[in-house]
Parts: sequence; structure tokens; C-alpha cells
Amino acid sequence: MPEGNPVRVPDDGLTTRARRNTPVLAVHTGDGKGKSTAAFGMALRAWNAGLRVAVFQFVKSAKWKVGEEAAFGHLGRLHDEHGVGGAVEWHKMGAGWSWTRKAGSEVDHAAAAADGWAEIARRLAAQRHDFYVLDEFTYPLAWGWVDVDEVVEALTARPGHQHVVITGRNAPARLLDAADLVTEMTKVKHPMDAGRKGQKGIEW
Repeated sequence: MPEGNPVRVPDDGLTTRARRNTPVLAVHTGDGKGKSTAAFGMALRAWNAGLRVAVFQFVKSAKWKVGEEAAFGHLGRLHDEHGVGGAVEWHKMGAGWSWTRKAGSEVDHAAAAADGWAEIARRLAAQRHDFYVLDEFTYPLAWGWVDVDEVVEALTARPGHQHVVITGRNAPARLLDAADLVTEMTKVKHPMDAGRKGQKGIEW
């Protein structure tokens, strides 16, 4: 995309304006750090443009307070009290889960993930938000907790002008095929390789 211009203009009958305003389905995947960070950066742009932003976290522990959650909470209050930016909602789906703490059975977590997706599907159908971040949603898809075909069908048929960004490793091929924008984060080097634990302000 030299100088922000597309390499090829498709013969799809759409005007430049209509093509530019097509809602985007994006997937950030790969083993490298930065998938969620990039999605939250896009959400920040969406908030500044006045779009209604909703974040749904699927894997991190419900007790884990990430810095972006606090920041977007402030931005949501700024909108509610002063009309600046867009409305913000932040949801942790189910009881939460992380690689280090796993309370409850796998069946419990699968059911919570399925319920979480069902709620998102309802919101998509109702055009509740303008910009969705489904953070680490690839994991319940890869584990078979949520049906990939059902998700792809709902996302590709979503009405209105709703952007969706999905993050996580091992994104299913069917989801990648359906996406408009796919970015794979490749790890070249990481402080944890040298035995350094995550730091406040960097990892959360």
C-alpha cells in the first residue's frame, strides 16, 4: 500500500467512498507479543472518532486488571460526562481463565466461552456497538469451545457498520480466510527468554 493507496482497485461496482467505509474484520495472531496491544490501539482510534467501543476478554483471569481496562474506563466516563469520544464497555466473559490459574473444570470454561460468544452474536445482530475487540478469542475457537463456522457466519453477515478485531494465537484458517485484515506477530526476541518476568506498564 504505497502512500496509503491500494495496490489494486477491484471491479466490484462500489464507489471509492463505499469501499473505504466497508466495515473491517481484523485478526491479530501469531506467537509474538503485541496482538492485544495493537487491537487496543485501534480501539483508541475508534473511541476518538466517536465510535461505540466494546471489549470482550475471553482468556485472562477475571481478577487480572490490565492497564488498558483502567484507561478505557476513564475514557468511557469522559464520554458519559462530557460527550467526548465514544461510549465504552469492557467485559470479562465468564469466570475468566489464564495459563497460570484455572479455577473450575474445562466444561465450565467451555460453557462460559459459548455463553460469551452468544452474547456478542446478539449484540452484533442488534448493532449495539461500532467497534468490538474480542481479546484472545482464538483460544476458545481453537479448543473447540465455540464453533468456528458459526462465528464466521455471524461475523460475515453482521449488519450495519461494525468493526471487529480478534486477537490470539493459532487463529483458525476459516477465520483468517474471512478476515479483511490479518497480522501475524512474529517473536524475534523477548525479555522472558532471558528469564525476566513481565513488568508493570509493559505487560499489563
